[in-house]
Amino acid sequence: MNTYFPGSNVAIVTPFTAGGAQIDYDVYRELLDRQLAAGTDGIVPAGCTGEAATLSHDEQKAIIKFTVEHVAGRARVIAGTGSNNTVEAVMLTRYAKEVGADGALIITPYYNKPTPEGQFLHFKKIADEVAIPIMLYNVPGRTGVKMLPATIARLRRETGNIVSIKEACGSVEQVCDIRALSDIEILSGDDSLTAPMMAVGASGVVSVVANLIPERIKALCVAAGAGDFATAQKIHYENWALMKAMFIETNPICVKTALSILGKVAFSTRLPLCPATAATTEALREILAGAGLA
Repeated sequence: MNTYFPGSNVAIVTPFTAGGAQIDYDVYRELLDRQLAAGTDGIVPAGCTGEAATLSHDEQKAIIKFTVEHVAGRARVIAGTGSNNTVEAVMLTRYAKEVGADGALIITPYYNKPTPEGQFLHFKKIADEVAIPIMLYNVPGRTGVKMLPATIARLRRETGNIVSIKEACGSVEQVCDIRALSDIEILSGDDSLTAPMMAVGASGVVSVVANLIPERIKALCVAAGAGDFATAQKIHYENWALMKAMFIETNPICVKTALSILGKVAFSTRLPLCPATAATTEALREILAGAGLA
């Protein structure tokens, strides 16, 4: 198996000014610096955690460009460029390449729910049009459709630049099925499954909880990557409650709430996402305290 984006890659949040009016680049710069100081291997802007669904194309391009320029080679930048419109996905992916991103994270088309053949043609078109390393993003809980291992293997086999997949089916068996068919790099798309997935062939994670504990997720990936699963398991269970807590409500509500509790961001999302309930906020306070963070 070749590795292109191994280790800890953070699906970084997009901080907004009050009411979600605009991207708060001063805060975003601080979040990036925190990740770089922690040794995070890759930054993934404008993904689901980055609320790409409510960014305009101009905003999406701007945050990708800002990330590439600020990171300046100190970590990989894998830009979120997916769309359920193939033409739009090509346009965003081409832009990411033009501004120097190291790769593109491209989600399975959502809402229109393409068949396996439609999925193949969508990703093949993007790969043919833009010569950038592509990470597929399989997340049926968001898209309503699951990529089959056979489709993933076919895309790896019939393109030169579809090299990786963020696998967020919540299934270690899915990872095994992919690995049995293909040498594509697999990254966990679920923090709670990073250690188990790495045990059966994944090379790292695209992490939500790394927004809060980047050093710990980096350490987990280093340990698991070295075959030290005793250490990886220890880190996994020490942070288990926090990993699970990120999905009490729709992501990124909980991670943004947690960051606001810790004083890292002023909570703001864009509708239709809304603030966490009082019960969730209190639960997060307790879990953060239990994790030694607050």
